[in-house]
Amino acid sequence: MASGAQSTASLWTDVNRCGQNGDYTRALKALPKILQENREDVTALHCKIVCLIQNGTFKEALNVMNAHAKVLGSEVVFEKAYCEYRLNRVESSLKTIESAPLQTDKLKELYGQVLYRLERYDECKSVYTDLIRNSQDEYEEERKTNLAAVVAAVSQWEKAPTQEDLGFPESTYELCYNAACMLIGQGQLKAAFDKLQQAEELCRLSLADDSDMTEEDIESELAVIHSQMAYVMQSQGQTDRALQLYNQVVKLKPSDIGLLAVTANNIITINKDQNVFDSKKKVKLTSAEGIEYKLAKKQIRAIEFNTALLAMYTNQAEQCRKLSSALKSQNPGHPRPVLIQVAQLCREKQHAKAIDLLQHFSDQHPESASSIKLTMAQLHLIQGHVTKACGVLKSIDEFKHKVGMVSALVSMYSHEEDIDGAIDVFRQAIEKYQSDEPGSTAHLALVREAANFKLKYGRKKEAISDLEQLWKQNPKDIHTLAQLISAYSLVDTEKAKALSKHLPPADTMSFKVDVDELENSHGATYVRKKAAKVAGENLPKEDGRGDKNKKKKKKKKKKKGKLPKNCDPNATPDPERWLPMKERSYYRGKKKGKKKEQVGKGTQGATVGASSELDASKTASSPPTSPRPGSASGSAPSNVVPPRQQKPASSGATRKKAPSKKKKGGKGGW
Repeated sequence: MASGAQSTASLWTDVNRCGQNGDYTRALKALPKILQENREDVTALHCKIVCLIQNGTFKEALNVMNAHAKVLGSEVVFEKAYCEYRLNRVESSLKTIESAPLQTDKLKELYGQVLYRLERYDECKSVYTDLIRNSQDEYEEERKTNLAAVVAAVSQWEKAPTQEDLGFPESTYELCYNAACMLIGQGQLKAAFDKLQQAEELCRLSLADDSDMTEEDIESELAVIHSQMAYVMQSQGQTDRALQLYNQVVKLKPSDIGLLAVTANNIITINKDQNVFDSKKKVKLTSAEGIEYKLAKKQIRAIEFNTALLAMYTNQAEQCRKLSSALKSQNPGHPRPVLIQVAQLCREKQHAKAIDLLQHFSDQHPESASSIKLTMAQLHLIQGHVTKACGVLKSIDEFKHKVGMVSALVSMYSHEEDIDGAIDVFRQAIEKYQSDEPGSTAHLALVREAANFKLKYGRKKEAISDLEQLWKQNPKDIHTLAQLISAYSLVDTEKAKALSKHLPPADTMSFKVDVDELENSHGATYVRKKAAKVAGENLPKEDGRGDKNKKKKKKKKKKKGKLPKNCDPNATPDPERWLPMKERSYYRGKKKGKKKEQVGKGTQGATVGASSELDASKTASSPPTSPRPGSASGSAPSNVVPPRQQKPASSGATRKKAPSKKKKGGKGGW
């Protein structure tokens, strides 16, 4: 008994020493020997679980806890919840934490991480706020970083109009980075970029003191900041600089698969339907295993949408239909999967089927009908059905009285020569503004445009009421008064005369113009010289000169045209002389020349001409032949034509710290 107790004590000494040195693998070898003496030793089981967690074998640690659940009880609630969290069983981890009899600080730390992963940001913010307020230890800075990450996530993913200032000193690059993410969510891109540059400087300074950090390690740590900087550039339209920075991040091959996926996705959004070969390589980075646990739901959805669009751009019609159908079932009320399906149908020239699909979705989801009906109207216009497009646009209650929509409808009705339809659009919009915003700038602008439109198409009676309304709003508007008088002059002359009395006197309407300066201006000089020249041409000429010119004109006789040589004036001209020779009735074609010299007679392979040239008697008496024109010895090079050479996303995820293996609230990923 004494020797057994002594050996157990020595084993515990080894376990304690290994734990202090961080040698958990060696400690695991000693713990089974202790458990052989007592299989239900709670301390030994607890130590074994901790060692397994420190070695990263979370599944095995969870199996040990489940196997000895009755013995351990609530002793290992934190360890069980942490293992479930690391195994991405977030819902199970949440239930384990909520079932704990006592909520300790380390459980609250983990609770905040779980709530962040579940995107329950309001509850997560309350947890971290309570921890910062009621705890004082060395992890306060990490809690502040996590709280800043929560506020940034609310700003980015929920688009909450918050201007909350946490009041934390941005002494670390993590805090500075999260502040930049919050500014991005608020749309303050320039301020966000400056904040990211500040975070980069702080990161370099903090890592420069570490002698173990190489330049490559520093660049890997800066990758998340650089990717976010590229996103800001892309949002500002600086796509070339953004693409260069994105590619630098991809070349580093960071270990964070979430960062790599977001960066690759943003490159695809820059490429659009261009450089599809590069996009097909980058899309593989967005589908890494476990990526769904690293990104927010909106980021994952944006990546999936872009993958379906890329399939469409690369003419993978079946793949595009498969992906868009899956997205439609996962996001039943979201219009984008339907729009991708419609775009694919349009590429296949099935416009009627695309319109039916849009109409069906619009009927089922009225909350998304506005954007869907705008697309329907566009498809009707592509097919040339302008009246149908007008009917669809008028059915959008949200937009039909907007100034831009009124302008579009009036233009379309005018194109179809439906003046009554255009005037009816004006009437409905004016009545809407008359009841909601009477006398507003938009209201008066619509009335004026309606009056001008009616005057343009001769509807003076209808334009009078609009002009009178405008004049009552501003009696000093002479232009409107003049239009009103002009309209009444054709309808009611007495009324026109009565209104003309409201016109100001002519002398008060004279403009203060410097006549000399106007005449000496460049344009006026040119006009004056041109006018003088024209006037000079029309002046009556002197009598003597005019008579002489008339006499000269009388004396001049028309010369007879010269006949061609060998022309017989008595002969009847050829009636087909105006036709080309080949089209004349008597054309018989060119005379055939001498027959080609035959091959085969005489010496083998020689022609008759060749044999005659070799005959010395004939050569001596025959005259020398002259070279044929154009038979130069070298041929000129031909003209060679040179070959002709042939464009949501989501931003980088918010920096957030996760619980460490050793600390209570350690650093984490996104």
